[in-house]
Amino acid sequence: MSLPDPIDLPDGDPMPQPPIEPPLEACCTSGCNPCIFDTYSEDLQQYRRDLLAWQARHPNPAPTENPAC
Repeated sequence: MSLPDPIDLPDGDPMPQPPIEPPLEACCTSGCNPCIFDTYSEDLQQYRRDLLAWQARHPNPAPTENPAC
């Protein structure tokens, strides 16, 4: 089974979601390489790059004046 093509989704370019930070208890403290926190750090850096790229593709609309004022 394959994932749906992003173009077929209602919003073909959804905002990236941050990785879930593992709890401190998730580390086994045995010196794994990579450690779960190394992996999280790499995922977080990739998320930040993806978010910047997404924001560049989806600039905020110009603020509108409030006619009720």
